[in-house]
Amino acid sequence: MTAKNDRKVCRAYFGKSYQHPFNKPDDFGGADIKFPSKKASIYYGWVIALLGCLTVLGAHGFGRFAYPLLLPYMQRDLNLNYFQMGLLATGNFIGYLIMVVAGGVLASKYGPRIVISASAVLMGASMIWTGLSSQFEHIFVARMLTGLGNGGAYLPSVVLPSIWFPSEKRGRITGMVVSSASLGFALSSVFVTSVLSAYGMTGWRYCWHYFGVTLLVIAAADYLFIRNKPESLVETERAEGSSKGESDAYSPFKWNLVYRNRNVWFVGLLFLAFGLAYSIYLNFFVAYLQALMWPENIIALIWFMIGALGILSGFAWGWLSDVLGRKFSIFMAFSTLFTAFLLSTISPITHGLYCSAILFGISMSSIPTVAVVTAGEYVAPTLRSTAAGFVTSLFGVGQLIGPALGGYIIDSTKVFSYSFLIAAICSFSGLIGALKLKNPKKSENMGIKILLYFYPYFLNKLERLHGCTKRFYSATSIETV
Repeated sequence: MTAKNDRKVCRAYFGKSYQHPFNKPDDFGGADIKFPSKKASIYYGWVIALLGCLTVLGAHGFGRFAYPLLLPYMQRDLNLNYFQMGLLATGNFIGYLIMVVAGGVLASKYGPRIVISASAVLMGASMIWTGLSSQFEHIFVARMLTGLGNGGAYLPSVVLPSIWFPSEKRGRITGMVVSSASLGFALSSVFVTSVLSAYGMTGWRYCWHYFGVTLLVIAAADYLFIRNKPESLVETERAEGSSKGESDAYSPFKWNLVYRNRNVWFVGLLFLAFGLAYSIYLNFFVAYLQALMWPENIIALIWFMIGALGILSGFAWGWLSDVLGRKFSIFMAFSTLFTAFLLSTISPITHGLYCSAILFGISMSSIPTVAVVTAGEYVAPTLRSTAAGFVTSLFGVGQLIGPALGGYIIDSTKVFSYSFLIAAICSFSGLIGALKLKNPKKSENMGIKILLYFYPYFLNKLERLHGCTKRFYSATSIETV
């Protein structure tokens, strides 16, 4: 049975828009780019995705997730209180918030390659400065500059691979890039523990130096190998924008199409709730375990476990959103996060905290993956960076408020559970809000999706077993389709 007749069978039963899953079509029926030809040894989109993973690993994994591990040692060495600890995290998020808005706009104007590589250089230099500083004010400024670099490197690195891949794979590819932060999360726990054991109290300075040099190397790789877009994208962008009835949709500076979009705002508010809850838990969970007198090696193991779970978290949630829809995925993610934060609030015993850490690791990359993809699907293709930047800026607002609020509550009450309760309330509000979210694309019935995917395979097997290809085609009039 030929591939051509296979497609005729499927289109006869399921409509002309059907594409055969085992034969690569010329295009993806309205997707952004054409599928690479069979002659190509490797599709360059995978190089872009790999560089995105590398950049996110350094920017988020080392630049942000290593901070809670180093913070207790910085506190002892610099005599910081919990409010100052929260202010350092807030300074980082101020920089992140500024650049995550500007980064999308700058990437649209100057190209992601320049923005990503320059931001990685800024991160590397400011991390080295953090390790050299001894005064709170200098470290605050250095952390703010690190946040600026983080926002400029992270967001374009997450959005760029989605331009190189069709919508059917967008959630998974974005999830893969976002999950690289969790790989950095896991690696940082191993690396920081080793360096601290070697250098003692001042080991946190060496950690920042090593992380800074790593970011400078990543910046060089980004500058040399990143390409801003595939050559086949320009015409398809205009065609897709025209099909949506937006004559100027291909212009990256039609910001009103993003900022006046209620659906994008709604996704951004959900992202804000996640950012507030996530930043409280992430910045104070290690300090909470230390206050409970947990051994340092067990704390490092839990941190590694959270990172290891998060490695597959983004890809898994991206796949889930591709299959079941964005709305249902966001609802499930907030449900998992709410349970994790609630356990840390009401169950200070060992098993409860272990379960809390596991649930957080499973879902830590969920909202960052699905929210960015969802916001991008409400607008034209060339506005995706702007939409992603806008919702991520609201995520930054949550991260700006969270650490300072959590630190203030802990200093005032001397009780960590109250700050985790705030995180649980924010997650519950996100859970309720997800029920009101409108799916950017009409969800298909799962049974139909499975049937569409496996129908050609079972049809071929059936014909080979019974040897009735000609009779089947004549009985169903396939030749005339």
